[in-house]
Amino acid sequence: MLQSLGLGPTEEAVYTALLARPTASAQDLVRQTGLDEAETTRILLDLTTRGLAAVATEARSGVSGPSDRDAGSRPARYRLTPPSVALAPILVEQRNALHRAETAFSMLTEQYRSTAAHPAGSVVEVVVGVEQVAHRFHQLQRGAQRELLVFLVGAPTAVPRDDADLSESSALDRGVDFRVVAAKDYLDGPDVARDVKAGIAAGVEMRLADSVPLKMVVSDRERAMVPLDMTDSGGEPSAIVVHRSGLLTALVQLFEREWAGARPLYATTTGVRAQPTTDQQPTEGELEVLALLLAGVSDRRAASQLGLSIRTVERRTRRLMDLAGADSRLQLGWHAARAGWL
Repeated sequence: MLQSLGLGPTEEAVYTALLARPTASAQDLVRQTGLDEAETTRILLDLTTRGLAAVATEARSGVSGPSDRDAGSRPARYRLTPPSVALAPILVEQRNALHRAETAFSMLTEQYRSTAAHPAGSVVEVVVGVEQVAHRFHQLQRGAQRELLVFLVGAPTAVPRDDADLSESSALDRGVDFRVVAAKDYLDGPDVARDVKAGIAAGVEMRLADSVPLKMVVSDRERAMVPLDMTDSGGEPSAIVVHRSGLLTALVQLFEREWAGARPLYATTTGVRAQPTTDQQPTEGELEVLALLLAGVSDRRAASQLGLSIRTVERRTRRLMDLAGADSRLQLGWHAARAGWL
């Protein structure tokens, strides 16, 4: 926990052990930390030098010496300097260092933008090979500060899904808006539905389309990566990286158009489900089945009353549940009431 403030694991162990005591000697802390006495003494002296601890003065014993064993005196005892006094300046300095780094990053980014009003040859960058494609993909995802737009279609070629999930998690932790349009057949891959459900729970906004025109990732609307057909690169995975240009603007507009027409995906107890399109409504025959089901009539009795086979009743019930995005008949009834089906 304190390593970010410059304390190593053993220093943190001694610091936190001392935190629980008004004062303590090296011998006291040896029993608590499991370190040997020489190492504990060295760390205490180092903490004292850095202002994080101080040599304590004990009643009727004078001021202890700088080492644990002054001749004819008790072992030196130490106390913590209040964290608000000792650690606050370190924290402030780290914040200032981060601010300086962010300022430098902004200046370099702006300078790059102003000097790279990308001439024709630098609008598109071609990347060939598994390692190079994976490297550029992770650069785009990990470098995003505001937004990631993604088309998902087909199986991964250069970047394994587990690696992509790690980059996705890192982006979400930074507060990046993450929107994904997936082709319907993308969910057919092994364990994909499980990973998609986890992504939605983590904050990814995902929608489903019958098909998407290409695989793509767009980072902060400043760079996009689009895989190329492997036959164009001798069978090796390859991709183009598109920098800010009219082509990039077109790719972003393509994403927004597909996003607007795609159906939201949401997690259910059994996996994920796409919201039905607004023009999908139950047929008259399905509503007849629904009315009997909500009245507590069994499938077999409903089939008998409607002159249908039980399999037809089950099929209509299943479609009603798909339209409602329901996992149970209870949820189906709730959705039917909310949607005004009856």
